[in-house]
Amino acid sequence: MKKYLLFLFALIIMSCSKDDFSEQSIESKIVVEGWIEEGDYAQVLLSSSIPVTDVIDSTNVLNHVIRSAKITISDGQTSEVLRVKNDKNRVPPFVYYGTTLKGEAGKEYSLKIEYLNRVVEAVTTIPKTVELKSAEYVKKNVTDTTGYVFVKFDDPLEDKNYYQVATKIDTEEPIFVPAFYGNLDDKNFTSSNVSIQVNRGILLFPKTKFTPYFADGDLIYVKLRTQNKEALDFWNSWQNEIVNSKNPIYPSNTSLKSNIKGGIGIWAGYGQSTIIVKTPPKK
Repeated sequence: MKKYLLFLFALIIMSCSKDDFSEQSIESKIVVEGWIEEGDYAQVLLSSSIPVTDVIDSTNVLNHVIRSAKITISDGQTSEVLRVKNDKNRVPPFVYYGTTLKGEAGKEYSLKIEYLNRVVEAVTTIPKTVELKSAEYVKKNVTDTTGYVFVKFDDPLEDKNYYQVATKIDTEEPIFVPAFYGNLDDKNFTSSNVSIQVNRGILLFPKTKFTPYFADGDLIYVKLRTQNKEALDFWNSWQNEIVNSKNPIYPSNTSLKSNIKGGIGIWAGYGQSTIIVKTPPKK
């Protein structure tokens, strides 16, 4: 099994004594990472928070996965209950997924999670997609075997936009990982013609030592997401925890932004545009 983990299943390290929902622990939290992109179906990852006294590894993370919740999403007219599947390329390997409601820009989507005696809810909208114009792998020196990705896109002047750049390396990463410092507010742009460097995002439980750059031989999927302000605030607060604590597994505190009522985490709608970047063959 590949040891990959998106942030949420080790994100909230609570100082509670137990996370046993059957004993009605009032201190544990339901942790949500859910999203629906334009042109795709919803996905949700679900867990309970991990006590600060626990050992954080892939085995313990599995003990906190919630795989028997009822998750319903709705666009106000159509509803569907998500199914759960086993994806062996992920840690934890359980994902709730949709097959009926496909994301549309401008629509509002509600999320309702029912688990034991708890109800967790959230609402999000999908912003309009902004297309990537280009994505290019650039090395500082010709002889280098590593480099960065630079992306270009036009920020619509008539809209207020928030962005996230995410990347996925083919055969190495089963998911898109938010780029480090890849959450963008268009108020900080000096021009509507945007060109930025993309730094590789942080994974938990990676196979190899983390590096913020890409390498020769990588096939890189680069995604530009449009997101709402709640999602931007959440991802920025998560990133700040990593920077401040120097360790993504143990955030310095649990004051993360969230739009989840009755739990913690994020339910986000994204517009999305993806480009594939081929790097030179590995020597």
